[in-house]
Amino acid sequence: MSAHVDAAALGKLRLVGVGSTNPVKVAAVRAVMGRVAASARVEAVSVASTVRDQPFGDDETIRGALARAHAAREAAGAELGVGIEGGVVESGEGLRTCAWAAVVDASGRQGVGGSLAMPLPMPVSRFIRGEGLELGEAMDRVTGERNTRHRQGAVGILTAGLVDRQAAYEVILTYALAPFLTSELW
Repeated sequence: MSAHVDAAALGKLRLVGVGSTNPVKVAAVRAVMGRVAASARVEAVSVASTVRDQPFGDDETIRGALARAHAAREAAGAELGVGIEGGVVESGEGLRTCAWAAVVDASGRQGVGGSLAMPLPMPVSRFIRGEGLELGEAMDRVTGERNTRHRQGAVGILTAGLVDRQAAYEVILTYALAPFLTSELW
């Protein structure tokens, strides 16, 4: 298969590397790829994001997603690499979440999509700002639960389950796939 993945090549993909072993992120990639590249195998690989454990701002979070996508493609020997990175953004109203997905192929083509902008409660923000905790750790402290980042995450907890974290990641990954899905427009 060519190093350049376009709309026609998506259906022929054999292997997609995802730069995380987080079960929610991996499940989101499997769900989306199952719709656009049903025969592709999705391989989860543990890779570095090259950014802080808790990225601040959209730019740093995007850099983390891109680094994960590139590293996952290389580590898995895949035609396509996917990275999903969550971060926080300082706004006039306090901290809010952000999440970005990146998709890269061997030719250098890439797509980035994201959002998931949701305000964070002050107790969570205090743990992030004051103690330097990652969002998942801050949510664990505030809720008394453990390992929420590998399950419902902040989005699931703060929306009382109305928004599913996996579904939210599926949306941003689909946005990131736009240059590949409609390659003739790019």
